[in-house]
Amino acid sequence: MQNVKGIILDVDGVIVGEKIGFNSPNPNIKVINKLKELRSKGIPISLCTAKPHFSIGNIIKEAGLDNYHITDGGSVIINPINHSIVKQHILDKELAKQVLKVYIENNVYTEFYTTQHYYIQKDQENKITPQHKHILQQDAVMVSDIVKESVKHEITKIMPIALDENDKVRVEKMFEELKTGLTLSWGIHPVANPLKFGIITAPGISKQEGAIEISKNIGIPLENILAVGDSTSDWQFIKMCGYGAAMQNASDKLKELVQTKGENHFKISQKSVDENGIIEILNYFCK
Repeated sequence: MQNVKGIILDVDGVIVGEKIGFNSPNPNIKVINKLKELRSKGIPISLCTAKPHFSIGNIIKEAGLDNYHITDGGSVIINPINHSIVKQHILDKELAKQVLKVYIENNVYTEFYTTQHYYIQKDQENKITPQHKHILQQDAVMVSDIVKESVKHEITKIMPIALDENDKVRVEKMFEELKTGLTLSWGIHPVANPLKFGIITAPGISKQEGAIEISKNIGIPLENILAVGDSTSDWQFIKMCGYGAAMQNASDKLKELVQTKGENHFKISQKSVDENGIIEILNYFCK
């Protein structure tokens, strides 16, 4: 029925949920096996996440997803299996210093990322630190002064973490007042609610641009790609693709948006991420 030849999947809330040991920090084995089955049939499956590649490396390896993936909110397009990087967008060092300085001075828990590590200031270590270690599957590099440390590295992303929706407004206001021209988007994680994860990247970087890059590199037109998400922000890459789907646990707005794809081109699963609802979606489009 459908003509799906490639797949782009958001990670948290789509294949990774909040049941530690069942589908967190890695997907349930049934989901892994389904991804492996489709990949063995020659369908490229690209993961699309705000997380760095080392946080999804186990998923990619176990499911055999030997193709390019969208990481760091679109800043890095990479195949971790063969260590091939297609695109890597580095933040201007002076702009990165400005952002980090303002957030640290205003006591916003803030990390910066390179392609291999993420860094936090030692005196900011708190209960968020082990939570994020679980999500990212790697320890942070602790430094005494994150602003001074930043100039030594090629930074792909800065991540201010807001405590809740109200704190997110505060963090956004600080960013807007800086007028850096950098891009700020937001993500969430099922095991870390109500935390909001800011994703600060180079100008113009987004999951949308990542989807375009993936299409080029796997040689499959966007019109033949299925994209699946759970939050309204995922629409930025889902809208680019010919087929779209939303999880049962997705926002109501995203469910409305995917329906605009039209008959046979959208699916809303009846099951949530914690019920392996992605399998229902993949079975519908990839029979």
